[in-house]
Amino acid sequence: MSALSAPHFHNEEAAYAYVEARIWPEGPICPHCGGVDRIGKMGGKSTRVGTYKCYQCRKPFTVKIGTIFEASHVPMRIWLQAMYLIAGSKKGISSNQLHRTLGVTLKTAWFMSHRIREAMRDNSPAMLGGAGGRVEVDETYIGKKDGVTKPKGKSGSAHKLRVVSLVDRDTGKARSMPANGLARDEVAQIVRANIAKEAKLTTDESRLYSAVGKEYASHDFVTHGRLEYVRGDVSTNTVEGFFSIFKRGMRGIYQHCGEKHLHRYLAEFDFRYSNRAALGYNDADRANELLGGIVGKRLTYQTTGKA
Repeated sequence: MSALSAPHFHNEEAAYAYVEARIWPEGPICPHCGGVDRIGKMGGKSTRVGTYKCYQCRKPFTVKIGTIFEASHVPMRIWLQAMYLIAGSKKGISSNQLHRTLGVTLKTAWFMSHRIREAMRDNSPAMLGGAGGRVEVDETYIGKKDGVTKPKGKSGSAHKLRVVSLVDRDTGKARSMPANGLARDEVAQIVRANIAKEAKLTTDESRLYSAVGKEYASHDFVTHGRLEYVRGDVSTNTVEGFFSIFKRGMRGIYQHCGEKHLHRYLAEFDFRYSNRAALGYNDADRANELLGGIVGKRLTYQTTGKA
């Protein structure tokens, strides 16, 4: 039986119950006043599915309020299908494919995808390498900056978008962010903000890490320029493996990414990598983990901006 045969993917009441059980494990909470005691579920033929009323502030609400679902007219069951498909597609799934699979417009599929990527962002991440393990760091280039063209007859990457990724080898978690300032200090600030001082910083021979590396328990690097890729347990193979998945997805599935949206695409690939099968997650686990990130991340079409 297909995983998408589950009731919450096809029945609206089951879909709401599924989300409520994960967002309100101890019962409904009024998003208007925070009340939990005097709340009742509303009935009647004209009442929307999943509507409650708080008898403290006298206001109705659903589990959608204060989440990525707020003000969306897309049925909850369709949202859950979209989340399952995006969370379970190793290299991503295009808006065109979602549009065809879910039966929504292309504009709606695009916007749903970005809301879901927003839910994949970790707003309070712990420092990587806190147990004194190895954290690999590397940078790569992809796409191109908005309004910048490659100079004719010249090589280089100044016109491309730069990404810095960090992978904690002990936990298997990945964390990525844009770093388009092309400055050494910017990369150093990313390292300091995300890696615990007791970690073993592991990079290639790039000078971007030479100064900040002195602040860590150790800074080991491999010299790719001399064809050195592994020395004992020192390598950047793990983070390069992450880049391989990221680039195949961005080039093969998404094909284009506007600079202002890069952070959301990075969140998507970080999320799936950090919750992959090798770490014990299946598709259903990943979708449930994603549901845990929907609160407090409302995104409007106007503020997202089409690109």
